[in-house]
Amino acid sequence: MHFYILTLFPDMIRQIMQTSIIGRAVNSRILTFDAVNIRDYTADKHKKVDDYPYGGGAGMVMQAQPVYDAWLTVMQKIRQAGGTCARTVYLTPQAPVFTQKMAKAFAKEQHLILLCGHYEGIDERVLEEIVTDYVSIGDYVLTGGELPAMVLADAVARMVPGVLTNEQSGSTESLEGNLLEYPQYSRPEEWNGKKVPPVLLSGNHANVDAWRREQSVRRTAERRPDLLLQAALTEKERELYL
Repeated sequence: MHFYILTLFPDMIRQIMQTSIIGRAVNSRILTFDAVNIRDYTADKHKKVDDYPYGGGAGMVMQAQPVYDAWLTVMQKIRQAGGTCARTVYLTPQAPVFTQKMAKAFAKEQHLILLCGHYEGIDERVLEEIVTDYVSIGDYVLTGGELPAMVLADAVARMVPGVLTNEQSGSTESLEGNLLEYPQYSRPEEWNGKKVPPVLLSGNHANVDAWRREQSVRRTAERRPDLLLQAALTEKERELYL
């Protein structure tokens, strides 16, 4: 899968995407990340990419021309590689909140373009021209779209086959089936007077699975009861937790 991130701060993207699981996937060429510097495409000799907003108001607005030209260059690369189109995602708090379901859908794409805004945002005209998806990572405002873009890219990348070394880990973690993941334990068996639940030491896989399911449903009820309304629960679980 190929990620193209349109940004004013490419080094910020490159540093994070070269580490940990994502970095290994990049080294294995399962993923590629191209951090495209929007400033490289401005027609202004001083590399200026923003201007005052029409109608007045605080802050500056990113201009349409450099954003559009950067996007056009990426689309040309995609077409040269045999692609015909690519979804362009604009990271903004004025959008539906990102979910695991969205991550799975984006992971099916061969090419994904992420657009990072800054200042007071981007000229609406270029957004209308190139953006296919508007996504928010939460109901709060950040100084730019780079952190949201990296959050989205990380979540999507994990859904790409071959990125996770243990394929099961992508299907048993939190939010799968609208349930939070069960508690996890490791050695030693006792730490600070707290013991690992005996069922996890029993070797009985059926009992372990039943315990994990119970803990998952219970934890979701305690921490994210909103998710339970969309989860596939048994009649007994519904009686206990809804």
